[in-house]
Amino acid sequence: MKLRFLCLAALSAFAVSAPVLAHHTHANFDQSRFIELNGTVKEMRWMNPHVWFYMVVADDKGQDVPWSMEGGSTAALTRGGWTRDSIKAGDKVTVRCHPQKDGTRGCLMGFVTSINGAAMDKKFD
Repeated sequence: MKLRFLCLAALSAFAVSAPVLAHHTHANFDQSRFIELNGTVKEMRWMNPHVWFYMVVADDKGQDVPWSMEGGSTAALTRGGWTRDSIKAGDKVTVRCHPQKDGTRGCLMGFVTSINGAAMDKKFD
C-alpha cells in the first residue's frame, strides 16, 4: 500500500511538472545589453507560444539584412495593449532588444517604436 502511494505521488508530481520542462529559456539572448535597430517589418506572426515578427535592417554597408524578433505570448502581449494589428508588414519601426549571444540576427524583444514616433512604444515581452 505504501509503495503504491509513493508511485502514485511520484507519477502525479511528474505529470504536473511536465509542461514546465517543455518551456525553453531565453538563455540564447544577451539580456545584459540592448541594441537598437531601425527597419521595415516584413511579416508578423501572432501565435503561441511566442509572437514573432521579421524585419529588414540596413547593415553597415547599406545592404538590407533580415532580423527575427521574438516576443512574449499572445496573452501577455494582449495584456500589455498589443493586438495582432499593432505591427503590420511595411511598418517602419525602431526596436530596442536583447541580441543573440552567438551574433546571429535575432533579438528578444524589448520595446518597439514607429519611426515617426507614433504611440507604438510598448513593451513587447
